[in-house]
Amino acid sequence: MKKWMYSWGIFLCVCLSVGLLSLLVDKERKERKEPYPIKAIEEKKNDDEKMIRVILKTNGFREVEHKEIVLKATSGIILQFDGKEKECNANEEVRILPDDKMFQKGEIKVSAKDKGDKITIVSLKRGDGIPSYRGKLELYSSSKGITIVNELPLEQYLYAVVPSEMPASYCIEALKVQAVCARSYAEKQTRGFGYPKYKANVDDSTEYQVYGNSNEQESAIQAVNETKQEKVWYKGEVATTYYFSTSCGKTTTAEAWGSQKTKQNEYLCSVDIAENGNAYEKNLPWYRWSAKIPEKVLEKLIEKSTKMDIGKLCSVAVTKRGDGNVALQLVAIGDKKKVTINTENKIRRALGGEGYFLQRQDGKKVKSMELLPSAFFEIKKIGKVYNLTGGGYGHGIGMSQTGANEMAKKGKNYKEILKIFYKDIEVRK
Repeated sequence: MKKWMYSWGIFLCVCLSVGLLSLLVDKERKERKEPYPIKAIEEKKNDDEKMIRVILKTNGFREVEHKEIVLKATSGIILQFDGKEKECNANEEVRILPDDKMFQKGEIKVSAKDKGDKITIVSLKRGDGIPSYRGKLELYSSSKGITIVNELPLEQYLYAVVPSEMPASYCIEALKVQAVCARSYAEKQTRGFGYPKYKANVDDSTEYQVYGNSNEQESAIQAVNETKQEKVWYKGEVATTYYFSTSCGKTTTAEAWGSQKTKQNEYLCSVDIAENGNAYEKNLPWYRWSAKIPEKVLEKLIEKSTKMDIGKLCSVAVTKRGDGNVALQLVAIGDKKKVTINTENKIRRALGGEGYFLQRQDGKKVKSMELLPSAFFEIKKIGKVYNLTGGGYGHGIGMSQTGANEMAKKGKNYKEILKIFYKDIEVRK
């Protein structure tokens, strides 16, 4: 009897233990919503990720409105309009005109059937050919054409900005510099709308940052991923991190654009892009350049830029300079009128245009462009020709891209490089 009761007691204990264990397991399952909530974590992560809305301009980044668009996706596309949905087959090309009936009650939303698939705009051409875009598209029709807005996560946007703004063949640390600068700049832009009508933050041209002109590259994606969410901070705020192609050995300040020096923009200071007196970019083609502009040619260029008839050109001189020896003011005197041109961009535009050649320090001659390579130059008249000797390519404010690459070649990491170009900044998320 005792033996039987003892056995029965053990049995009850086992049952109770199993029951309690089952209750605990069920409780744990309910709390963690089996299977483990990996998907939920990913969804929350995506929800927290900042988005950016980009206007995609026409060929050559000339206009906002497209006369027509042709779309496709490897997995097929889904068109949403007027509360309806239309599915298109894999790789099926869909042509949309401004008067399409789908626009009758508003915009058309376009997405790829497979979430990770890109949407190709067959009717558009960029530097690397026909472009494809991550994220979704929104199409808006007007009497002028179709406006395209590409909405996507900011980090994915950078995948197509970095190789469009800096050669993907550059050192990985230089590409990281570019990624952090591009992210910081974009972060500031997402706080407002460059195109309020479409709630678009930026467009894909040089007016903001070039996006999608070059295809995504593994090196650029690596640079973005390895600096994820890192930005340049100055006095507790994300800094607007301007950048340009090549320095003349020095950079300048925002005063070159006519801005006053303030406590908020002191990080944009003039620095020597050199180590132990040796300029990092001294052997690069645009580090030094020269031009010989005939008097008559320069006269016409200045008149075209200023829209003023100055008569026969008598003299041209830089009358004011800023940090780094950048030209801030140019005075051209003709026998009819005198004109004063202020800020580096307007000076470069006045001296730029067709009609002469530029010679780089590597000996190569190139045709003059819409803008003079930089505003770091000297000008001297010899006979009936104006001789310009200058250096660098771009506005000269912030980070020099070729300078960053040369620093990376010498072993500097991206944070060290950023702190050379921007004064008293932090690099963090």
